[in-house]
Amino acid sequence: MGLKKDLGLKEVFCISSGAMISSGLFVLPGIAFGDLGPGVILAYIIASLLAIPTILAKAELSTAIPKDGGIFIFTDRAMGPLMGTLGGMSAWFSLALKSAFALYGLGIFATILYPTLGIWQVKVIAIGFALLFMVLNIMGTKMSAKAQVWMVFSLIGLIALYIIAGVVHLSSTGMGNFKPFLPNGISPILSTTGLVFVSFAGSTKVAAVAGEVRKPGRNIPRGMILSWAVVSLLYICVIIVTVGIVSPDILSGSETPISKGGGVILGTAGIAVMSIAGILAFVSTGNAGIMAASRDPMAMGKDQLLPSIFGKLNRSGTPWFSIVVTTSIMIFVIIFTDVKHLAGYASTLKLLLFIFANLALIFMRESNIKHYRPKYKAPFYPVIQVIGIFSYIVLIILLGWEKILVALGFIFIGITWYFIYAHGKIKREYAFLRVAERVMGEDTNECLLDEELREVLIKRDGILTERFVKKISDAEVFDLNYLLPPAELSRKLAYAMSKRVGLGENDLIRELSKDDRKAHMMSMPGFVILSYQVKGIDVYDIALIRTKRGGMFTDAGPPVHAAFIILFSKDEKNFYLNSLMWLMKVSSPPDFEKDWKEAKNKKALKDLMTRSILSIGKEKRDH
Repeated sequence: MGLKKDLGLKEVFCISSGAMISSGLFVLPGIAFGDLGPGVILAYIIASLLAIPTILAKAELSTAIPKDGGIFIFTDRAMGPLMGTLGGMSAWFSLALKSAFALYGLGIFATILYPTLGIWQVKVIAIGFALLFMVLNIMGTKMSAKAQVWMVFSLIGLIALYIIAGVVHLSSTGMGNFKPFLPNGISPILSTTGLVFVSFAGSTKVAAVAGEVRKPGRNIPRGMILSWAVVSLLYICVIIVTVGIVSPDILSGSETPISKGGGVILGTAGIAVMSIAGILAFVSTGNAGIMAASRDPMAMGKDQLLPSIFGKLNRSGTPWFSIVVTTSIMIFVIIFTDVKHLAGYASTLKLLLFIFANLALIFMRESNIKHYRPKYKAPFYPVIQVIGIFSYIVLIILLGWEKILVALGFIFIGITWYFIYAHGKIKREYAFLRVAERVMGEDTNECLLDEELREVLIKRDGILTERFVKKISDAEVFDLNYLLPPAELSRKLAYAMSKRVGLGENDLIRELSKDDRKAHMMSMPGFVILSYQVKGIDVYDIALIRTKRGGMFTDAGPPVHAAFIILFSKDEKNFYLNSLMWLMKVSSPPDFEKDWKEAKNKKALKDLMTRSILSIGKEKRDH
């Protein structure tokens, strides 16, 4: 079974957003306020901006190599299997630890609603949710993503209500809590930024499931950037409101600052509502974490850096063994360790992975590999990546030597595993080698990585081919003896196609009846293509016309028997251009016109088109 492309823009947004909204919003503000005072708002703004280099880097890399595995795939293809092993294992364990902490964090808020809960009852609740999400993920990414969408939109709704009610309350109480803004001076800003930076570390998790995203060239960059913008705005607004309405004595060091803010606004009901929001936040992070974390070992299993069973997919197209092992690690951590303590070490690994992601982008760009063709290109390259790498190094240093040593321990484990299990088995080229060759003035004609990227492009085109075949299968067909007058033909087309593309019939008639028909027409021997760009999103539809006795679409030239009418929206322009290429190739063989005229019925016309398109796709893959 292959991975199923069940994730669209909405799911990408919710996976990315759900991975960000957890402890960074519901726990850390109070702790950070104790260090910095109201200036904690600045720390969150800086931390949000520091996430941008890696968001842009992963967005580009995901559209160039839209495969599951995220940072493992990027580091492996850019810097080799040893670095890939380090990146993959670090991402796997750090994400598993973070997700375990998220589920364990449920206890902080569950005890607000039920004060009698003990430590082991809290752990049982966390384990129960871990098992629930394990089952959902095994049953299919689509089901898990649906749960994620529901949780994230509910969570955003509750946070928006908190902000609105808080602003109203703040306007009546004044701005006294914001003074002094930096009671301890500016020196704690950097260290506090390092503390809260983890709030935005989840913004790139969705890259781990890039192979399951529809239209990754569009949906991954848009989803990641949109989620970063929305969540950053929510974070900053919530922090401003909370600092403004909660007494500094109560807020400083609090582990439930937003719940306390809810209490100020609505009393006991406010505490309960924001505690429910906190539970939703931690649950959504745990679900997104299992989904994303399990893809690292899956990709490593496929690439022979872990046993092959990690890469096995079930009938639902999910890596069941990787999901089970990842969930088992989380349950072990919840039962036997201080989860909160370990989550701090996971933050160090995340910063290290951010450095890897930016280095991977630099090496891929500088390698000049022919088939490295991302659909999205990170702007401001390489300045923003260099700034990001330097900033992450500074934040790692600020976290302290204890956490750095633990991160080095993880790195040692990864290196040891590579040399014991994988060294010598894998022959793979990577972008850094090409960069080194350029520096030394050497050049090689062969590059296995370039060949792999070429296969990625072919697969990407293959997906487009399958979509176009589906569009032809679903197309409206007009089988006419004579070509109808333009006004009557426009009415027939509008009646048949308006509901399919979500436009009013009269609006479509006006578009099809424009005087500048030649501007929309591509005329070739034996056929014509009429194309119209219309309003909307995700709009692409095609109609096939056969005129058995031929029709004159232009004043000059012979009559034609085949015409194709295409309606497309601006965001579908790339697919539209591909479809023009297919139509020209399908209609160019000498026998096309004869086969088209002799086709028995509408189904035979569609079958003729489908066979021709698939044969072109096969020929393309063979070459």
